[in-house]
Amino acid sequence: MRKVVGGKLHGIRVTGANLDYHGSITLDPDHCEAAGIVPLEFVDVWNKHSGARLSTYVILGERGSRCCIVNGAAARTCQPSDELIICSSIYLEGNEVAGISPSVAVLDEENNIVETLRYRVSMDSSGRYQFAIVDSSGRRREIPLRSGSSLKRLA
Repeated sequence: MRKVVGGKLHGIRVTGANLDYHGSITLDPDHCEAAGIVPLEFVDVWNKHSGARLSTYVILGERGSRCCIVNGAAARTCQPSDELIICSSIYLEGNEVAGISPSVAVLDEENNIVETLRYRVSMDSSGRYQFAIVDSSGRRREIPLRSGSSLKRLA
């Protein structure tokens, strides 16, 4: 079995941190639906501000609230306005990864979904994996590397 990306919330901002709650991360159901994340699903949470990485489960907050509340012990790793990446996972056999297309909801500073992308994995005629990021119209998207990166884009 391989663990791969099932869906992702990219750039969501922490709206609260509740140390005295039982645990979990509270998310707006609209955000979860856009990324294919379900209640009680375990997710990985990566804090772009502190570098903290944690695993917790999702509970649903109020629909339309744009909330992202980190609860329990995880609340010590995040502050309101920290930018997070929240990623769910799925498990696949062997090369079943070809053909999957997980959703990536990209959020702005106020936790509005500004774009929905899909990761698309396929195999070419030689049996090699191909990866693309496509927007909601199906157009391939190039995600630019940050300046100063030593990586070069492959043609």
